Amino acid sequence: MQDFEKLGVFYLGREFDLSAKKPLADSLVLYDSKDLVTHAVCVGMTGSGKTGLCISVLEEAAIDGIPAIVIDPKGDLANLLLAFPDLKPQDFEPWVNADDARQKGLSAPEFAAQQAEAWKKGLSDWGQEPERIRRLKAAADFAIYTPGSNAGIGVSILRSFSAPEPAVREDGELFRERIATTATSLLGLLDIDADPIQSRQHILISTILGTAWQQGQDLDLAQLIGQIQQPPVERVGVMDLDSFFPAKERFALAMRLNNLLAAPGFSAWLEGEPLDIQQILYSPQGKPRIAIFSIAHLGDPERMFFVSMLLNQVLGWMRQQPGTTSLRAIVYMDEIFGYFPPTANPPSKQPLLTLMKQARAFGVGVMLATQNPVDLDYKGLSNAGTWFIGRLQTERDKARLLDGLEGAAAGQGQKFDRGRMEETLAGLGSRVFLMNNVHEDAPVVFQSRWALSYLRGPMTRNQIKQLMDPVKEVMGVGDAGAGAAPGAAGSAAGAKPASGGRAADRPVGPAAARGARSAAPAPAPVPLTGSATVRRPVLAPEIQQLFLPIRANPSSPAQATLAYEPMLLGCATVYFSDAKTGINHEQAVSALTPVTGDVVPVDWAQSQEVEWVETDLEREPEPAGVFAALPPTASRAKSYDLWKKSFVDWLYRGRQLELFRSPSLKLVSNPGESERDFRVRLQQSAREERDARVEKLRQKYMPKVNALQERKRRAQHAVDREREQASAAGWGTAISVGSTVLGALFGRKTMTAGTIGRATTAARGASRTYKERQDITRAGENVEAIDQQLADLNAQFMEEATQLSAAHNPMTEELETVALKPKKTNISVRTVVLAWAPYWQAGEQMTPAWE
Repeated sequence: MQDFEKLGVFYLGREFDLSAKKPLADSLVLYDSKDLVTHAVCVGMTGSGKTGLCISVLEEAAIDGIPAIVIDPKGDLANLLLAFPDLKPQDFEPWVNADDARQKGLSAPEFAAQQAEAWKKGLSDWGQEPERIRRLKAAADFAIYTPGSNAGIGVSILRSFSAPEPAVREDGELFRERIATTATSLLGLLDIDADPIQSRQHILISTILGTAWQQGQDLDLAQLIGQIQQPPVERVGVMDLDSFFPAKERFALAMRLNNLLAAPGFSAWLEGEPLDIQQILYSPQGKPRIAIFSIAHLGDPERMFFVSMLLNQVLGWMRQQPGTTSLRAIVYMDEIFGYFPPTANPPSKQPLLTLMKQARAFGVGVMLATQNPVDLDYKGLSNAGTWFIGRLQTERDKARLLDGLEGAAAGQGQKFDRGRMEETLAGLGSRVFLMNNVHEDAPVVFQSRWALSYLRGPMTRNQIKQLMDPVKEVMGVGDAGAGAAPGAAGSAAGAKPASGGRAADRPVGPAAARGARSAAPAPAPVPLTGSATVRRPVLAPEIQQLFLPIRANPSSPAQATLAYEPMLLGCATVYFSDAKTGINHEQAVSALTPVTGDVVPVDWAQSQEVEWVETDLEREPEPAGVFAALPPTASRAKSYDLWKKSFVDWLYRGRQLELFRSPSLKLVSNPGESERDFRVRLQQSAREERDARVEKLRQKYMPKVNALQERKRRAQHAVDREREQASAAGWGTAISVGSTVLGALFGRKTMTAGTIGRATTAARGASRTYKERQDITRAGENVEAIDQQLADLNAQFMEEATQLSAAHNPMTEELETVALKPKKTNISVRTVVLAWAPYWQAGEQMTPAWE
């Protein structure tokens, strides 16, 4: 088949003729990925092919480089990992269903051979070569996460109790929703049905979370238990705390949470990957990932708890992304029964509603699937722009769905033909769907394509473990699944910087982005000897003395002496400005270097970069400390002016800001942006540029197509009604919606648009049609000649589309390095001060006490 992937269209299947009960062989249904930004709903009973269609959508997204969060309550979406490019029976054998083989009277190898043959034929019938499976596997990572289990990659929920991002905290409504859903989900784990207004437990936990989060403070379950016993507030509303919720009853709630935390199985919830959506959606190399969260093994309260936590994290991540009209990521949930009901308000409902209302602006498409139409909140789903409707089980289901479609159409300001829609729904069969897309002028009935993945059905815990164990072994992850996602190879994806919060101020560039910056060794002191003084040296008042705080305890305090060594702490701000790249950035630099008695007493090249600034240091030393003798030069105030100048020279010579640059997109990384994150951003930029160029192609070719169609219409105008009707069938052959890229891009928005797709076929078909109907006279122009013009136009479009598809791949593009150096005038030194560094001395051994 044609290579549509790089043009941002999803190959879903072929149009289906309900009267003939067969698909139209050369009429592909191609779905514009941008349409999914307005969300989608897939409805169909068991056996309708709903799961196969949704898996096909996820496959298309992966091929197009679009990551996805996939919530899998049944366990069958893990089938996405069963993609076998060679289509060998031995590839299928470990995964075939033994019961299905027995029912057919076949052994497992025989049944595997049958399945392999079925997949070969199915893919061939649907115009898909094995190479497309390879493209799928190469385009994205696939991983199975199993919260509360070590079968797949473990998931730690601790991040879910961390303070939300500033963008969430600053949005009052979103912040309140995060607090409420977190409290409700947590109490649900304790089997407490807590009303946010009436429940004291809910109000107390919400108050604790709100108080900590508003200050940017993280919480874990242990801290939450402690604060339930000793809350950070004295009053709740207008009542004092003990009147509102007595200490004895608070203790009982704390005990229930403590029992949950102490339960043997609960430890699995605290191990594994943190719920960091950016790290989950992309590998450490920036490759998009289809992240499948399998929750079939969980009980209902645990499922609700985790789904709510996950959706809240998605919301927080989403609000940090820049706006876009292109599809950035997909959030897909299968079988949403109970998670999005029309009347009740479970913890999952509010974040889902928020996503449906707000995700469009950030390029996040939500896709929900269910076989129970009566369980949907159609008012909330009025934001869904695309409906995939399969075979339904009852008349009640059909009536409820029609009500929802009618409401959605009214919300979009569109007409809705209920009678015709009802008639169409009655004729749907297995794998046959009605697609109602608000971006098209009319619905279309189609049969879904053959899935690239082997659809073996729900997978067991052992099968998931069998799939993921080799991945975890490569990563060096234990059975608990504590580690990075596939492809991380042991990297600490998502880890926070170890000391403090000034990692962003360090020099960061391509070299640093490919690996952790090596910490410079602590400056080696001169061991204290007879020159040591017990008391702090007395210096001139203009020489300021500061003291590094003690941050490490000695291994043997009784055998060690606290000794202060003289050092210099230099603190400066380095400004980088470059008009060509548009970069305006400043770095805060703090460097610590020894003061020695050598010919060159201070050498900044031997310094160590530290996290501190001068305000972090102490004004007085520890009383028990002894001091090394201070070199004479350090006792003279003028020396500090010289050392300040040498500090500026050292920064000028050695400081630079290294950035990545994409030659194809002409974009430069932001200061502090890693190569991985830059490549992720490049993928989105490339997708946006592609979508914009595709839209330009639409605008360029539509007037030409319309002009040709109008000429064709006038050519038929003079034919009498009966002959016109007789020719309509032949005419339909010439202008039906086609299967080329151009037909897909123009869609079914107009009759004209469909003409292009099969223009080449039309040129041949029109000739045959006219020969069969010799009694129909031509009026005006030669239709076959117009068809040929349409075919030529299609060929011209295809040539331009091919050039568009040949764009560079941001994942494999070799990035350039841009190095910016500061001007001396852009180096601002705040201070160069004498800083006494504490060491633990045991004999000749000196151990820093300040690291």
